[in-house]
Amino acid sequence: MSLQVVLVEPAGPLNVGSVARLCANFGIDGLRLVAPRCDPLGEEARRMAVHGVELLERASLWPTLEAALADCDRVVATSGRLEGPPLPLLPPADALAWLLEGSASPQADPVPQPMGAPGALVFGREDRGLANGELLQAGRLLQIGTGPSYSSLNLSHAVAVVLHELHTLRRGERSLAASPPPAAAGGAMVWADPCRRHDLEAALADAEALLLEVGFLLPHTSRARMAKLRALLQRAQVSEGEVALLRGMVCQLRWASRRRARSGSDT
Repeated sequence: MSLQVVLVEPAGPLNVGSVARLCANFGIDGLRLVAPRCDPLGEEARRMAVHGVELLERASLWPTLEAALADCDRVVATSGRLEGPPLPLLPPADALAWLLEGSASPQADPVPQPMGAPGALVFGREDRGLANGELLQAGRLLQIGTGPSYSSLNLSHAVAVVLHELHTLRRGERSLAASPPPAAAGGAMVWADPCRRHDLEAALADAEALLLEVGFLLPHTSRARMAKLRALLQRAQVSEGEVALLRGMVCQLRWASRRRARSGSDT
């Protein structure tokens, strides 16, 4: 599995350069920057990148987190929030073990999956981290344990801690048994990777349109209620086949609803 580090609106060029160096240190394939608030190719960033300059120069720029994660399947986001996260907070070893399962897990009866979907590690803004809607783009939320008196970590320091833990897991020095067991199908153990982000977002957009159309959602409450639905599906980590099934059901229900409405207007 290809792994990408994603920084959301980084403001410090020194941090961006340091993260590029860390990606080079720990063998990360790529760096994605979402709406950076600094010059990621400026002198300060280059100075901190050292031998990670080539990776810094290859870093891709994205307008939104949703766009940056569209081709990804397994996504882990970091959060320092102590109360009210939309998904459970996990220690680094547990969240990262799940991230690595995409490439480490056997498939006795393989379920067709998109080829080459990368995994992603998402880090938030230096001053305020990630919003709830952004955290819901992830399948797992990671929290770094710190002392109670001052829990906030510098962005590059947080990346260093997480990538070191990831490197340890990749080398097999920790067990990868942190996630629930796979579902049994016909006596065989089947591991199905989560669907890509853009497929889940497309299904949610279709569902929102249908639910607004039939009156289950109201425009002024739809955002909050759809966030709950997104959290439910993220906890389930639906596969490519499952999200296709959900989207097909929604499309058929929408067609039937419109057909009934037309029939009613003709009588």
